[in-house]
Amino acid sequence: MSLASTAQSSPRRTRLFDFLQPGARAAFTAIAVTAVVVLFLAPIIILVVTSLRPGWGVYYIYRGTEFTLANYVEVFQRSVVVEAFINSFLLSTVATILSLGVTVTSGYMLSRFKGWLPKTWFTSIYVFRTVPYISWVLPLYIVNESLGLYDTFFGILAAHVAVHVCFFSWIMKGFFDGIDPSMEYAAMIDGCTRWGAFRRVALPAAGPAIAALGILSWLWTWNEFLFALILTGNRTPLLTVTMAQFVTELGTEWNLMSAMAVMAMIPAVIITLFAQKYVIQGLRI
Repeated sequence: MSLASTAQSSPRRTRLFDFLQPGARAAFTAIAVTAVVVLFLAPIIILVVTSLRPGWGVYYIYRGTEFTLANYVEVFQRSVVVEAFINSFLLSTVATILSLGVTVTSGYMLSRFKGWLPKTWFTSIYVFRTVPYISWVLPLYIVNESLGLYDTFFGILAAHVAVHVCFFSWIMKGFFDGIDPSMEYAAMIDGCTRWGAFRRVALPAAGPAIAALGILSWLWTWNEFLFALILTGNRTPLLTVTMAQFVTELGTEWNLMSAMAVMAMIPAVIITLFAQKYVIQGLRI
């Protein structure tokens, strides 16, 4: 049987919207995309509008046109909010730098070296990954309390770095597994040490993946709430916990909480927009 007859005899695969005309199909696609965009943007739009409304106008969001920046001014006038922004920014940045330093070398070791040490480390990471995230809180609290690190910057920093290393080492191993080790062997034949081959060959090749992982690490720390709630107090205020303090026994100050939420979104959006190229490249590896 010839290839032409085989192609003619094989049934044509039908698609979901083949019954629509091309124009109707394009219109349906446009409507579907618009609906998805509106679905994702509607909460953000409502958040921004609420942050610009006075306290009495929050529950009448579609009535009247009174908007004000007083909510942002009031939020910035609270010293604890400014301190929380600074602490969260420093925590996210330092935790990302430290966790990347450990994670990159750990992932490279797991990918390239054999023996009892990499196998033990790999097994430990696998076990920790199977533990629910919330189960980490109590042991970390006990350790921080016993070492006098509760409600300190170093205590919450160590907790984040420990969690990031356990989660991201596995991912970095997968990235380095996708890099051909023959390039490193060629570099070592030319006189490079193992460290030199890692620094000059493997590290640049994994650059987009490292950048993507760094952005994810920063955003994770910036938005994290559970560790901040359990491991910190009044001496080390963080952004997410400070935002939750607008919920009081007298009610929820939605206008102030929305204003603070909008300000918290700005650094994350800026970082994501400037680094989206590296995120996409890293996720493709």
